Amino acid sequence: MPVYSKKSTKKIGDAGEKKAADFLVENGFEIVERNWRTRGGEIDIIAEKDGVLVFAEVKTLPSGNLETLSHELDKRKQKRIIETAQFFLLSNRKYSNSKVRFDVLVVDMPEFSPVYHIQDAFAEFV
Repeated sequence: MPVYSKKSTKKIGDAGEKKAADFLVENGFEIVERNWRTRGGEIDIIAEKDGVLVFAEVKTLPSGNLETLSHELDKRKQKRIIETAQFFLLSNRKYSNSKVRFDVLVVDMPEFSPVYHIQDAFAEFV
């Protein structure tokens, strides 16, 4: 696997997030926020379509595979995304009655479409 500098990794990630956001817009989503941050975490893209608020994690994996994706999106990362999404909902009451979904958009992973959209990739822990 190639070694990337922090700067080139950020550049690859930013390009992947733009590609994912463009994909969502092309598929009828409205982008609500990009890179929404709290001290505890970040949501790459928050989008809305048909009354569903989607918290999307973007993974740009030009040399990755499903095992890489699984490693990158472990339970700890999922928990952080969920907690950040809960904070977003508390801070943005207008979405409090929205149905919520956690999606993953995988960008540039070999043998998959340029943007591979996994809906309901994970759910809140009970």
